[in-house]
Parts: sequence; C-alpha cells; structure tokens
Amino acid sequence: MAKSARLRPPVPRALAVGVALAWCGLPLAAMAQAAAAPSAWDAPPVLRTSPLLQEKIPDAVRSQLPVFVKGDHISGQTDLNALIEGNAELRRGDTVIRADRLDYNVPEDLAKANGKVRINRAGNVYEGTALELRVEAFEGFFSDARYRFLATQAHGDATRVDFTDRYRAVVHNGTYTTCERGNEESWQPDWVLRAATIRIDNEEEVGTAEDAVLEFKGISVLPIPYITFPLSEKRKSGLLPPTIGLDSRDGVTYMQPYYWNIAPNRDATLRAALMTKRGANVGGEFRYLEPTYHGQISADVMPTDRLRDRARWSFSGQHQGGFDTGIGGLGLNLNLNRVSDDNYWRDFSRATDQLRQRLLPNDAILSWGRNDMSATVRTLKWQTLQDVSSPIVPPYDRMPQVQWRYNPSQLGGGFDASVELDTTRFEAARALTGQPNADRSYAMAQISRPFLSPGGFITPRLQLHATQYQFDSALSNGQRSASRTLPTFSLDSGLVFERDTAYFGRAFLQTLEPRAFYTYTPYRDQSMLPVYDTAANDFNFATIYTENAFGGNDRLADNNLLTLGVTTRLLDPDSGAQAARFGIAQRVRFSDQKVTLPGGTPVSERLSDLLLGAGINWTPQWGFDSTVQYNPKTGQSIRSTVGARYSPSNYRTVSAAYRLQRGTSEQIDVGWQWPLNDLWGDKGKDLGAGRGQGGGRWYSVGRLNYSMKDRKLVDTVVGFEYDSCCWIGRVVLERLQSSVTSSNTRLLFQIEFVGFSRLSLGSSPLDSFKQNVPRYQNLREQVSTPSRFSNYD
Repeated sequence: MAKSARLRPPVPRALAVGVALAWCGLPLAAMAQAAAAPSAWDAPPVLRTSPLLQEKIPDAVRSQLPVFVKGDHISGQTDLNALIEGNAELRRGDTVIRADRLDYNVPEDLAKANGKVRINRAGNVYEGTALELRVEAFEGFFSDARYRFLATQAHGDATRVDFTDRYRAVVHNGTYTTCERGNEESWQPDWVLRAATIRIDNEEEVGTAEDAVLEFKGISVLPIPYITFPLSEKRKSGLLPPTIGLDSRDGVTYMQPYYWNIAPNRDATLRAALMTKRGANVGGEFRYLEPTYHGQISADVMPTDRLRDRARWSFSGQHQGGFDTGIGGLGLNLNLNRVSDDNYWRDFSRATDQLRQRLLPNDAILSWGRNDMSATVRTLKWQTLQDVSSPIVPPYDRMPQVQWRYNPSQLGGGFDASVELDTTRFEAARALTGQPNADRSYAMAQISRPFLSPGGFITPRLQLHATQYQFDSALSNGQRSASRTLPTFSLDSGLVFERDTAYFGRAFLQTLEPRAFYTYTPYRDQSMLPVYDTAANDFNFATIYTENAFGGNDRLADNNLLTLGVTTRLLDPDSGAQAARFGIAQRVRFSDQKVTLPGGTPVSERLSDLLLGAGINWTPQWGFDSTVQYNPKTGQSIRSTVGARYSPSNYRTVSAAYRLQRGTSEQIDVGWQWPLNDLWGDKGKDLGAGRGQGGGRWYSVGRLNYSMKDRKLVDTVVGFEYDSCCWIGRVVLERLQSSVTSSNTRLLFQIEFVGFSRLSLGSSPLDSFKQNVPRYQNLREQVSTPSRFSNYD
C-alpha cells in the first residue's frame, strides 16, 4: 500500500508517516472525526479564497510551507531523514520531485534522487537520471537532464544542469529550441542552439549562451560566441540578431543592434552598420515613459557617405507631457525632425517613416489650461527636401504662434459661446512662395443656442471673425497692412424618425434622419490677401454641413446657401451596432460665391454636386463603404471611393478599393492575407490572434496599387509566409514609388526563430507587411504568459 508523510520545514522539522488514506490533505485523526459527525455532510461546503493559488509564492509564505512525501515504501527517522522507494514523490509549494528512489535529509533540506527523476517547478520541467537538490534554496545539480520552460515552450537537453538558486540555472553542453518534440526516435528539431554553456535566469526572464552555434535544418548557419535571448516577452539587454543585406545602392550591408533595458520605463537601442559601397553608420534610439510625460529620441550619423561624398545624419525626437502648476495644467509637446540634405529621404530606406517624407516638421507647443481658459505658444519650422524633378513650395513657418481660448461651460439660458484670439508670425522663402511674410492676428467669437429633443434638434449660431495683417513688404497695391471683419450666421436642424422593421429575416431598428443646414456670410473682397495656412476643404459629408468652404483663416467664403440631406440607418435592436447606412446630401446656392483662393474660379452653380454615401456591415465578416461625388449635369462622378472587405477569421482578409478623381487619378488598390493551404482543403485551426493557425502552413500576403490612368502598378508588395510552429519564413518583393519618376525595388527575406530571434536578409519583410497591407496580422504576437497551474502536477 502507498505511503505518505507530511514534513514541516521550520526547525525542528517533524516527520510523520501514515497510510495514504488522506482526504484533501487531512490527517487520519481529522478523517475519523469527520466520519463520526455525519450531519456535517448535510451543509454545503463553504468556498473561500486561498493564498496558496498564487502565480508566485511570497518568500515569507514559502519558508512556512510543509514538505509532503509519498511512495510505495517509506522508511526513516523522525526529524532526520526519509527514504522513499518506488513511485517516490516530494512536494513543497510549487516544486514537485518524482523519482524511482528518493532520499530526503530533513536537517539539511537535501533531496537525492535517481532513476527516472522529474522536477516540476512552477510549470518548468526538468527530467534526468540523478538529482541532488536543497529543496527550499533550490540549489544542486541534475545529471543527463532534459528541460522544458512553460513561458516559451522551449526545451533541450544537457549533460548537467546546475541550480544556483530558485531562479537561476547553468546548463552544460546543452541545446535550446522551441520546436515541438516528435515521438519518433530519429526526431531532430528544425532549428536548435547548441552551446557549451547556457545560463538561465527566470527572475530576469533571459537566457545567455556562450560558445554556441545556431543550426537550421541540420546545417550550422551562425557561430555565436555570446548571445542573450528571451525566456518570455519581457524586455532584456543584450545583442540583437544582426541584419545582413545585399543592395545595388548600398552593396553588402551588415548591421548589428544592441538593446539596453535601462529600467522598466526606459530603454535604448544602439546600432552600427557597415555598407561596402557607402561606409559606416552609427545611431540609436532612446525611449522613456514617466507618469506625466513620455517620448523618444533617435539619431544616425554617417561620417563619410561615398554615395554623395559627404557626411549624412538624421535626428528625430518626440515628447509629450504635462503637470499641474497649481494655477492650471502646463504641457509641453515636441516633434523634432531634421536630416543632413535633400536626398536623405530617397537614400536611406531604413529610416523611420517620418524621416522618409519631404516635409519634416520641427514643432514645439507649450500649452496651459485652467477651467474654461486655455493658451498655447507654438513654434513650427519646416525642413523642405527639394527634388529637382518635382520641386514643392514650402509651407510657412510659425515663428511663433500665440493663441488664447475661452469657452465658458456654465453659460446661462442654454447658450454655448467661445472666444479665440490668435497672433502668428509667418515666415518662408519669398522667392519660392511669391508673397511677403507677415504677422497675422485674428479674433473669433461665436454664440449658439442648441434646442435638443429625442426627435430632433435646431441650433442657430452667430460668429464674428476679425483679422489684421502686417506685411514685411508691400503688396501689389502698395499696402503693407490689411484688415477684414465678417459675421457669419448659420442654422442647423435635423429630425430623427425610428421604426421597427425586418430585412432578409433579420430584425432592425431603422432610422430616417433628414437634415437642413443654412449659412450666410456677406461678401468681402479678399483677393489681395496672401494665403498662409488656408486650403479648400474636401467635399464630403463632414464638410458639407460647415460654414466655411476653406480650412484656415485667410479666406472666409461668402455664402448664402442651404444644404439638404437625409440619412437612414439599420441598427441592431439589441446591441445598437450599425448594420447599414445610406445617405445623400446637396447644396442649394442662392447667390454666386465670389471668394476664391489665388487662381480659383468663382462658384456660380446653384446646385452643387450630389454626395452619395453607403456603408454596409451586415455581418462582422463583411464590410462595404463608398462615397460618390456625382455631377447631375454631366452625368459623371467627379470623385468616387468604393471599398470592400472580407475577413471571415484571423489571418484571412481581402480588401479592395477603387478611387477616382476625374482628370487627375484613377486607382485600384487590393490587399490580402490568406492561408494558401485553404486551396487544398487544409483549413487549419483557429488558435486566436497572434498564434497562427497551426504548423506547416503557407500564407500569401500582399498589396497591389494599380494606376488605370498610367496603366501601371504604382506600389507592389507581394510576399509569402511559412509557419512551421517553431520558425517562420518570410519573403517579399517590394516595389514602392519614391517620386514621380523613380521607385525602389527590394527583395526581402527573413527567418524568425520563434521564442529566440529573427534573422533578416535586407530590411524586415514583417515591417513591410505591417506598413503596407491593410489589417495584416502577425503570426506571432505577444500573448499572456501561461499560468503555472496550466502545467501543474
């Protein structure tokens, strides 16, 4: 008959031996007492929380935990030792030792086991032939060991494992892989790290390998004298895998990054690159996160670039933060971007997205707010990267801009009001803009009285806009200053009707929402005023119900018009989710609009183009959205956007969009991610987002943007992914338009060793997929760490 015993760790340690008839850990005396009182069974058990079911047992609790042993035969001396033979087991807290034979010394807390020895500590499993271990301190060694870690499912074997404490171990002549072990005798992992020494630190959740070599498909692909790798998703310091690339512009490129985990809220990535055709490049990125502010700083320097025969550099920094001063909240936002020359955006494909643009903002905003008042001081200076083949007019710098707003929240009588004052210094190269720089100040006040009810609304509003200009050189009429004051009246109104209905056997709540918006602004001649921050608003459902046809403050459109529209929606009566939306709107103009931007034509048409919109999300898998600007006179659409999406499950999505701007562009955009195994009937498993759909599966990923006007592909990203469970292969052909006359073509290849690292040839295909493919899902995203109770003995 099996024997069991309970050993209490505090000195002196007591040893008790009894027959294994214990029920829920109760001693025999307690069982006898329970049997003598059958009425106790009549009441249901009372459930209560237990401090023992914790992911990590506190040290203060751990030191008081008892030791339990059991086996086919137990012998020994009280408070001295226990010898367990046959199906031996020792259990203490989150540590379980099983063996054919186990000798436990109580005063020294020393367990010696041999035979088929197995340790499960907090879900991490070790197996071998011989063990010597101080249980509470978890110090000792394991011979001929195999191991498996819970967090990453990584496993391996070793000639010996030394346990230095509860969190750290040293693996000698060991292997490490995340490939699932097969049952066949000749099984070999697809990839494996073989090392003379592997140091495991479960407290920092990081592993370190020395004198190692990485094997893939039985071939040694990379000797590694020293490397660190994660044992979880936790950040760690150490060398990251290098990137090796071959490029017609750069030659052979080797880039080595180093990650520095400075603190839980701060880190840095340092990088060095060598390009055989261009030279050496060094750089890095620093990130920080504090309770009241956060940001990042990135910089790169190439002392000598043989491509341009000069030094190249870039800098980018973002900061957002604020704190309470006692007299209001004070905030500081920075967005700084600078590069060495006009060709940087085309020569450095590995630069961040923001530094690959031709307009680089350097923006600093100091803001203050308290109750109903707020104020900002802003400086904005642009770096414009010019291209000889397609030069652009630079936007104006704001050096500086000062703004104050007052928006009373408790204005009586149901009124809403606000006042805004702004003064800005606009500066730019006059040779390129063709107009003088200026100081512009404006004041805008508005008051409205919304009348709201469940069935509709009506909101009259009155605005007054006054502007003053002071130019640094005379205008064409000789003036060095100008002013303008204009009132605007608007009346917005709408009704909401509802009814219960059903379509295609499905119940809905259908709405009918007619809306009328009238606005009037008298005409003032503004043709002599320069334009500093103003452009025509896009014509869509958001702007058709606004007072001004321009965005900015240099033009106020003279309007005497009425906008009429109606929208109907189908809503789920239980969740309120919108299944469909259809809308139409049109402007009726009672007088010509004379105010235009420079070079513009006055609007004399009494009826505007029709706006038609539809959105259908009948099921979560299907989506359709469209907006059409239709001219009734010509019978043609002026602008159209039609898009559809089908996403039946994770890693299955197809999207298509048609975009037309008559006379300018006409494009078709198609993107997808889909398992190729579906073609031969292998549907895989829905393991959830970030976990793939099972091993041995191919995926096709891509995006094609085709210009029907030019009859060519503008942007092309076509790739494949292969998921083997423990490694992922990616290859992508990328051709992206960089200017009107040029494009960049790259072939990218990457192998990701799951739970270890990614090795790339060239830039990362994963980054290309994320940036270009709509709704792309990574096959391996961060997931929650498994509980130790998911592998509980």
